[in-house]
Amino acid sequence: MVGDVAGAAPGGLGLLGGTFDPPHVGHLLIAQTAMAELSLERVLFLPAGQPVHKGNQEVSAAHHRVTMARLAVAGNDAFVVDTTDVERPGPHTTVTLVPLLEEKVATRPLWLLIGGDSLRDLPSWVRPQELVTRIRLAVLPRPGATIDWPALEEAITGVRAAVHLLDGPTVALSSTRMRQWASAGRSLRYMTPDPVCAYIARTGLYESQ
Repeated sequence: MVGDVAGAAPGGLGLLGGTFDPPHVGHLLIAQTAMAELSLERVLFLPAGQPVHKGNQEVSAAHHRVTMARLAVAGNDAFVVDTTDVERPGPHTTVTLVPLLEEKVATRPLWLLIGGDSLRDLPSWVRPQELVTRIRLAVLPRPGATIDWPALEEAITGVRAAVHLLDGPTVALSSTRMRQWASAGRSLRYMTPDPVCAYIARTGLYESQ
């Protein structure tokens, strides 16, 4: 197991960022896995403003994505939607978001919840070295996302010590593909909670894509 959580204080907060366009069961699974494995107090779902790694890719309006995130977590008091990122001016990067959240939660330890593909691509993030000195990373491995640890450690000193690998189920779901399926008239049932499906159908959110 990479990383050692034995000394990590229980009751910390998980941070799960994303466009949530739409949110899907993969997001909920990583949140639940981290909750159980790290004894987290809560997981904050953080809809992104305009993520820099998305470039010019169009994302749905923030109010749609925030609403869908809230519908997705409804019924679980430990899952909370936080709108700090969508309400602030850009650029919207993780390394500049974390200090804002630290101000809100005082001394609670923070865990950034990401998939193995995001860990693999971490050197391409904005100021990744600074990020791993501020926060621990809880990573859910994904099939096909092989981590070259020596190369990653060379690019980001100390990253291995900052990572805890979660042991939980993964699903090969992509919000991009889900938007394409919805646009083609295909059902998203079982890929996302029913209230999110109903919202997408009611608003016709992806019909023109």
